[in-house]
Amino acid sequence: LVQCPCCGKENKGQFPKGVNSPVQYGNRIRTLSVLLNTDYKVPVGKIGTLLGDLYGMCPNEGSIVSNNRRCYEILEPVEQQIKEKIKSSAVAHSDETGLRVEGKLHWLHTTSTLWYTYFFIHAKRGRAAITDTCSIIAQYTGTIIHDCYESYFKLTRAKHGLCGAHLIRELAVQIDDKKVWAQTMTDLLLELLKTKTEQNIINKIEIEQKYDVIIEDGKYQEPPPIQSGKRGKYKRSKGLNLLERLKKHKTSVLAYAFDPDIPFTNNLAERDLRPSKIKMKVSNTFRSTEGANHHARIAGFSSSLRKQNINVFSAIMDVFDGKEFTFAL
Repeated sequence: LVQCPCCGKENKGQFPKGVNSPVQYGNRIRTLSVLLNTDYKVPVGKIGTLLGDLYGMCPNEGSIVSNNRRCYEILEPVEQQIKEKIKSSAVAHSDETGLRVEGKLHWLHTTSTLWYTYFFIHAKRGRAAITDTCSIIAQYTGTIIHDCYESYFKLTRAKHGLCGAHLIRELAVQIDDKKVWAQTMTDLLLELLKTKTEQNIINKIEIEQKYDVIIEDGKYQEPPPIQSGKRGKYKRSKGLNLLERLKKHKTSVLAYAFDPDIPFTNNLAERDLRPSKIKMKVSNTFRSTEGANHHARIAGFSSSLRKQNINVFSAIMDVFDGKEFTFAL
């Protein structure tokens, strides 16, 4: 209350929206705290020290963790936007990488496009995670770009495109072992990448026949399977296993050659995952599953913002201020 010195009337001001305590941190500090921890990988303890050096106030670790939790909760409808945008896209990338949560191995899964990134944490890597309610690719009907991890091929509603960069690396190992077929296959894949899609479509039958011939020639160059014991399975060479995979997933391997919207590699998903690997190098592990989930949602929002050249600090600030956030693209 403030008393007017002239008339003596008492006046009561209104606190700004969001201020409900005599002393509290504002949304700018909350935003900076979340951004430093999630986007810039600064450990929780050091954030308090940094803010103390900059502004003379040192939030405790509980306040910093609480900021992440609050941002996570507010971002739930925004994450739904991201998921719907990805599910409606013609092409999406998917991958996963190992993270430690409470000292145990978990997996950070991503499904992303050129404009959006979605992350979720799961204790499993394969089918259990891919078909979990947290995942969005079980309902996806476009083309998924991924590596040769077999669990992805259990998704029958989607079309598949295999990462050419992974295949080229596997073929390079066979080339080092003097396998002629591997060099021929590498030359074909890279030649198709350089050739215009329209021309590849015209030559599709010839290309597929050439692909099949390389596979058959490769089988003759590889040693036959060897039985490891009287009842053991036949052991195949790595080259023969690769040939069988190339034959089985022929359509997925060549998808990029006949559709200009399908990329040759899955580098987009790998780039989206890389910042979280850096966070693991800094922090080693998430202290709780809850904290890992907070990181996943906020990191997906931040990544989507950067892909669209939206200022991350301003966007998170708007979220804390209670403003409705909608992606324009």
